[in-house]
Amino acid sequence: MNRAVTLDDLILAGIAVAAGLAAAFLSRTLLRWLAKHAKRTRWSGDDVIVDALRTVVPWSAIAGGAASAAAVLPLTRTVQHHVNQILTVLLIFVVTLSAARVIAGLVRTVTQSRSGVAGSATIFVNITRILVLAIGFLVVLQTLGISIAPLLTALGVGGLAVALALQDTLANLFAGVHILASKTVQPGDYIRLSTGEEGYVEDINWRQTTVRQLSNNLVVIPNGQLAKTNMTNYTRPEQQLTVLVQVGVGYDSDLEHVERVTMEVVAEVMTEITGAVPEHEPAIRFHTFGDSRIGFTVILGVGEFSDQYRIKHEFIKRLHRRYRQEGVTIPAPTRTVAFQPQGPAVIPQQRSGDEAGTGTTAFG
Repeated sequence: MNRAVTLDDLILAGIAVAAGLAAAFLSRTLLRWLAKHAKRTRWSGDDVIVDALRTVVPWSAIAGGAASAAAVLPLTRTVQHHVNQILTVLLIFVVTLSAARVIAGLVRTVTQSRSGVAGSATIFVNITRILVLAIGFLVVLQTLGISIAPLLTALGVGGLAVALALQDTLANLFAGVHILASKTVQPGDYIRLSTGEEGYVEDINWRQTTVRQLSNNLVVIPNGQLAKTNMTNYTRPEQQLTVLVQVGVGYDSDLEHVERVTMEVVAEVMTEITGAVPEHEPAIRFHTFGDSRIGFTVILGVGEFSDQYRIKHEFIKRLHRRYRQEGVTIPAPTRTVAFQPQGPAVIPQQRSGDEAGTGTTAFG
């Protein structure tokens, strides 16, 4: 159009912009109300969706109002085209960010529900977010009239060079994906490596696995190293585990009485101490005639790996006190050392010069 802008055009454009702003305000108010109700549900996915819509819908309403205002104004075809492109790119940008937030949030929700712990495996979240943003970027380029075919070809050739340069990084990435996909390790598991590191798995990201030790120190382990080393997972296939406590009593002890007293102490500990498993059937097994004692093993059930220290602590204290009350002895190792008497030591003495020599020296 080549005609001049009239007052009616400005009024219609203002009405369109105002309508867009009003729609954005009303939609945001409605979505805020929906967010309060979504928090009451047990599924956290609806919170993620409503939170993303609170960004997409208002901006879409504003972009629609601006597009309507541009349509009623007597703009040239070139200006109209540029305005539409700008609004479309803005809308694609907002939708891409919201879609990345929604999909990443849903992936995080699924990861948390499957692992059953508070931690999250951010490797899947980060990969999902990057893929969605890359797709949105390609759509923006296509909208602007830029051919993406040469770009994809260049990315394919350049990706090969990058892959060769980042072998260790990619190895850690795929090792982390393999670890999570195979479910050998999940956030919240207590693991111990053959190299000595142990603790609770806090997170598994695209490069490394973070392990929190019982001392609250964080150990960072590359995913490639974690996949190669021998590892013991104390949480899988189930979190409960058994603990072995070695005990010994004197040879003059009544083993039936010892077994009965020990079982009473075990039952007391299993029912009174936090972290014990009362339904676990304890066991006592005599196994060794030692140098000074008869050794046996007490098998206890604990809820998780870190509970064993508290259970052992209380069990040993109570068992020692009960043995003293019952007169059961826990002998210390003894050893007899025999000394063989010998005669007095003879220390050779050095002879004097007169006894050692027989010659005579004359002075003239």
